[in-house]
Amino acid sequence: MKDAQIAELSVIGMKGCEAFAEQVDNYLKEWRRHTSEDTYLVEAICPRFGTGEGKGLIHQSMRGQDVYIICDVFNYGVTYRMYGQTVPMSPDDHYADLKRIIAAIAGKARRITVIMPMLYEGRQHKRSTRESLDCAIMLQELVAMGVTNIITFDAHDPRVCNAIPLNGFDNVRPSYQMIKALIKAVPDIVIDKENLMMISPDEGAMSRCMYYSSVLGIDIGMFYKRRNYSVIINGKNPIEAHEYLGQDLTGKDVIVVDDMISSGESMLDVCSQLKSRGAKRIFAFSTFGLFTDGFDKFDKAYNDGIISKVFTTNLVYRRPGLMEKPWHVNVNMCKYVSYIIDTLNHDATISELLDPAKRINTIVAKHRKEMEEHGQMKIDV
Repeated sequence: MKDAQIAELSVIGMKGCEAFAEQVDNYLKEWRRHTSEDTYLVEAICPRFGTGEGKGLIHQSMRGQDVYIICDVFNYGVTYRMYGQTVPMSPDDHYADLKRIIAAIAGKARRITVIMPMLYEGRQHKRSTRESLDCAIMLQELVAMGVTNIITFDAHDPRVCNAIPLNGFDNVRPSYQMIKALIKAVPDIVIDKENLMMISPDEGAMSRCMYYSSVLGIDIGMFYKRRNYSVIINGKNPIEAHEYLGQDLTGKDVIVVDDMISSGESMLDVCSQLKSRGAKRIFAFSTFGLFTDGFDKFDKAYNDGIISKVFTTNLVYRRPGLMEKPWHVNVNMCKYVSYIIDTLNHDATISELLDPAKRINTIVAKHRKEMEEHGQMKIDV
């Protein structure tokens, strides 16, 4: 039996997160046996003036509530009118609206938790020269405004939590959901050392791959990005080459893991090299599929047999047309987020949700048993 709720539960889905928040609400109502007419959702809006200025507005009292605000700061599909023009919302706009809603709560809530799947300015997490530390400043601002907990997914560098050492910061990884989606989408996948290998596309993704390889009991390889630090193109140093470090890939399926696919250029270059080294099928796991340059490169890579499947979550806005792509697999995270909210609302630990090793082992063991029962009939497909 669960402990009592810390306070009455309220869920706010910021602009662009309405559909995600509705799914979360449906799970919470199902688990708590509420009728379809009941809801944990709170109507909160940020209307704008013709100049583009805005304000936060909440239509019910938040006094004494345990509030969870879901905010996707990368949803450029949301627009507003400014001086007669239609303007897509930038991460800065979304973050400003988040602060407006927190300000509208006006300190009346019992507790505020911000669920920001992809961390605002998460790639600007360390100082290399005379530059701003935007992500750290954001975390400190939210805490100063009264936010108790910040929950994010697959942070580019989770050490950014050092900016708020006395406050709650949970970095969640969708490892279990990715493996579950892989087994469902590719039922003939053989998860063992002889047939599957994890690949890190760069040094930064090694910790993710190490977790997968240790839990699944398979080997790991990595690529080293050789950049030209004397040139800056589109705000970053161009990659001159990817150097591979690892075992022979001939005849093996491989999984390439990274936190995000931005333009996809780096990911596809790695996949091309893996294919040239004899990899059988290549699957990409990416928590955030941004596809900033569109899908043409991935369509070509799929048609050329370089990639087999790309797994991305619904934690951020999906570019229109992505869901129809034959190479794409959607990983729905709504139920997982609902579990986190339900557990925290009862002031219980989320340790098992943050480390799903047992659940991964269970689902992999079940998959292996099913393949043995069917004589591993699809291994060579």
